[in-house]
Amino acid sequence: MTDRPLLPATAPDHPPRPTPSASAQPTDPAARLRDVLAELGIRPAVPLIVHASLHGTGLAPFLVRDALLAASGVAGTLVVPAFTPENSDTSREYRAATHGLTEREKAAFRASMPPFAPDSSPCHSMGALAECVRTTPGAVRSTHPQTSFAGLGPRAAELLGGHDPHCHLGERSPLAALYAADAQILLLRVGFEVCSAFHLAEYRTTPPAPRRTYRCVMGERGNWISYEDLALDDGDFGVMGQRLPRELVMEREWAGKTVTLCAMRAVVDHAVDQMAGYRFGMT
Repeated sequence: MTDRPLLPATAPDHPPRPTPSASAQPTDPAARLRDVLAELGIRPAVPLIVHASLHGTGLAPFLVRDALLAASGVAGTLVVPAFTPENSDTSREYRAATHGLTEREKAAFRASMPPFAPDSSPCHSMGALAECVRTTPGAVRSTHPQTSFAGLGPRAAELLGGHDPHCHLGERSPLAALYAADAQILLLRVGFEVCSAFHLAEYRTTPPAPRRTYRCVMGERGNWISYEDLALDDGDFGVMGQRLPRELVMEREWAGKTVTLCAMRAVVDHAVDQMAGYRFGMT
C-alpha cells in the first residue's frame, strides 16, 4: 500500500444507492438470475467482464456461466479475472500466508511455491465462477504470471492475447483491449472494491503513480523473475464506485445482494478524473 492523501471527507454528491426490493421475485435462483441479466441490459456481442461471488446463491458456477453466455449472445465474449497472487512473494497473500513464520520457515515456504502455468494454474482466490470459466473447454487465458484473465467466446483470443508480463493491468494488458472494445462490467454480488478495470485508470492518471518491484515464480519451480510496474492500490476503489454518477450504473438484486452493470469506458474515465483529484500527492 502506498502512502497518499486520504479521500476528501465530504459526502458523495448523491446518497448511497438503495438495494432493490426483493419482493415478487422468482424463487428459483437460476430463473431470477436470467431475469436480472435481461433487466440490466447486457448488450449482445459486447465483451462482458464479470467479477462474482456465488457464495450463498445455491447455484452451481456452470449454471451462472451459461446464463452469462446466453445473455451475451453467440457473438459475446465472457471475461473473468484469473489472477494468481499466490505465486508471488511480493503480494498481500504471501505476506498473510507467511505471517508469524521464522525466516527458515519462510524460505521453505517460498521454495515450495508452484510456478505459474497458464494452462493449469488455478485462480481460486478469484472465486468459483472465474475458476469455472478458466477450466471450461475452449477457454483462453492471458499469460501474465500474476494478473491473467480467462475468457470464452469468439473474441477471447483477440482480447486476451499479448499480455505483456511486465504490465499487470495497463496499456499492454487485456484491460486496454477491453476498454477499446467498449466492454461492459458486471459486478455480480460484489462491490467496486474488486473492480479490476479501475486499475487501468491508475495507469492513465497524471502525474503517473509511483512504480515498485514485483517478484513471482514461473516456468518451473524456483525460477523467480522480478520486474517493475505501477504500484497498484485498490484501497479506494469502493469509495470511487460510490461516487460514480447514477446514470453510469444499473443495479438489480440477486440472491440477497446487489448486481451492478456499467460501461467500462465511462467508469474508467470517471475514475481517472477522481484519482487526478486526490492522488496527485502520492509518493
